[in-house]
Amino acid sequence: MATSTTSANYFQISPEVFAGPTATGTAPFLAETNPAPFTASGNATSTASYQAPNPLETAEPIYGNTNNSNIFQLMGNLSPYFPNPSGFGVNEIVLPAGANISLVNMLSRHGSRYPTTNSSQQKLGASIKNATSKGAKFTGQLSFLNSWNYNLGAEILVPKGRQELFDSGILHYYQYAQLYNYNATIVARTTTEDRMLKSAENFLAGFVGLEWASNPLVKLEPILEGTGFNDSLAGYDNCNNSNLPVSSGGSNASTIWEGIYLANATARLQAMTTGFNWTTSQVYAAQGLCPYETVAFGFSDFCQLFTYQEWQGFEYSIDLQFYGGDMFGSPTGRAVGIGYVQEVLGRLQNHTITTPVTQDNVTLDNNTISFPLNQTLYFDFSHDTNIASILTAFGLTQFAQFLPATGPPTNQQMIVSHMEPFGARLDVEIINAPQPVSASRTNATNAYSSTNGTATQYIHFLLNQRTIPLGVSYPNCGNRTDGWCELNTFLGNAQGLLATAQYNYSCNGNYPAVPYGTITNGVPQSS
Repeated sequence: MATSTTSANYFQISPEVFAGPTATGTAPFLAETNPAPFTASGNATSTASYQAPNPLETAEPIYGNTNNSNIFQLMGNLSPYFPNPSGFGVNEIVLPAGANISLVNMLSRHGSRYPTTNSSQQKLGASIKNATSKGAKFTGQLSFLNSWNYNLGAEILVPKGRQELFDSGILHYYQYAQLYNYNATIVARTTTEDRMLKSAENFLAGFVGLEWASNPLVKLEPILEGTGFNDSLAGYDNCNNSNLPVSSGGSNASTIWEGIYLANATARLQAMTTGFNWTTSQVYAAQGLCPYETVAFGFSDFCQLFTYQEWQGFEYSIDLQFYGGDMFGSPTGRAVGIGYVQEVLGRLQNHTITTPVTQDNVTLDNNTISFPLNQTLYFDFSHDTNIASILTAFGLTQFAQFLPATGPPTNQQMIVSHMEPFGARLDVEIINAPQPVSASRTNATNAYSSTNGTATQYIHFLLNQRTIPLGVSYPNCGNRTDGWCELNTFLGNAQGLLATAQYNYSCNGNYPAVPYGTITNGVPQSS
């Protein structure tokens, strides 16, 4: 393996390279534009008492919201960060006496951002502006559109996104600071996209402090993100089929569902409109403007246009997109994430990546300067769909449940807002115990079934601060109340993940698109 330094500057963060679009939107002025406190009108069924923005105004009353639930936890990958409220099937249990965490591998999504370039929201804004210039009129709850302008930027973090990653850095410091060696180099990795770089910078400001950038022992490595380049943190860029119609089953299913759950909303908006014909796709884009405008400006008039049941429908539309486009319902679901899985296994087994088998950047991953193996804390930053594919590549079949295009199944397991909100984070802990930990323990007092066993290592997955029970996906991990798996057992299971992902065929093979629901294991159908 290569260990010597070279002339390459792996850790350049300024000036930025390959930053992507960086258009900034209009600045917020919530002190002037906030309509709170809200009164009962239109879709609202009751008067809401005043709640100060924190920092966003999210207290608006929503028709049908009888339990005072938060619609911003029903926005899939557009939800501002919140810890998973219901967990993944097991309760959190205190670490047993004598056990200790020896390593943490964190993979984080970037924070809240503007829409992508040429988004459906941007196109809707242009359509509405064109319509009003030709005399279109909006009444009732849509009256604001008569003078509304699309003022969002593109792709970069909004202030809420900076806060989410800064807060995450502080949270991780409280959780794991005793694993941080102030006298040793720590390398964090992100991509060159502006929102990715800024997310990592804000996280490090929270974890290390504002002085991190002037600390020679804290290094941030931006890996080039762009089509055709090897980068496990954006694995789709070198997985051609993930960007072609063969992987569009999730979008197709979501379109079917949008036509079902937005039928009433489309008619309702049309009844308040003259001179502009609302399509289902435009109504869906308008619904998406609620989370985007809220994180950008602090409040959006679009939120109250939709009922609570329609927000539940919005969540499910995104669940369908992820299941069929990035996870077990996609032919490239495993392949897009397998490169990062190989990197995590390399860290756990103390070896670099020497062979270009996946989208790993072997130039970087075969060099312990840019891919160190001696850290107790690893911090990486990625994208929502990429993390979803990584969970798939890890073989977490708990999330493989089929999602019908006609509506949610009973006891749905894969809910995107619980898995990939803005600022999502997957923490993988390695835990050392002095002897085997009881699989049925419920607290610290019944942790060990005996005192004669040998030291045992465990692996523990936490997604958005809740345990993923590994035994659900890997039966030989056992039906443990703590959701852990013995590390050796897990590594044995992981040996087959690369072959299962079928990276080259999944990403570059010539196979036909098949109807949504045909693929259920994250790889193409057998030829």
